[in-house]
Amino acid sequence: MLQAAVLTVSDRSFRGERPDEGGPLVAGILKEAGYAVVKTAIVPDEQGQIESALRELADSGQVQLLVTTGGTGFAPRDVTPEATLAVCQRMAPGIPEAMRYASMQVTSRAMLSRAQAGIRGGTLIVNLPGSPKAARENLEAVLPALAHGLEMLSGRPADCARLP
Repeated sequence: MLQAAVLTVSDRSFRGERPDEGGPLVAGILKEAGYAVVKTAIVPDEQGQIESALRELADSGQVQLLVTTGGTGFAPRDVTPEATLAVCQRMAPGIPEAMRYASMQVTSRAMLSRAQAGIRGGTLIVNLPGSPKAARENLEAVLPALAHGLEMLSGRPADCARLP
């Protein structure tokens, strides 16, 4: 069973001023898809703290998939993409491209997402929007293909001709 972690990036949720809706939603979707969600956490919109949490979770060796929610927009404190770029060793641009494409079918505002996806060691990191509705739409757009990517990332033989 693939193991995942969910990191919510939100000043207000971190301070306890607003319940975290996106993180539990994302964790639930991952569980329904067969992932074991072994860790969830909330950090504020501070690039250094986001980077630290991403490194800690990815480098733990416990998770193959690390999904963030929040901090991907245009607001001055939205720095999740920059933190992701700073910690990843290789980028996976097709994942956020696919998410934006799918989300554009719902709203033209999807083009404003700055979400990133990349690889750190044996962990795939994927940024999702903070809005629970948008997080669901984006994750569901790419989730079927992620297991194959994670299989390839693990170094196990992967049948690239087999469709999900």
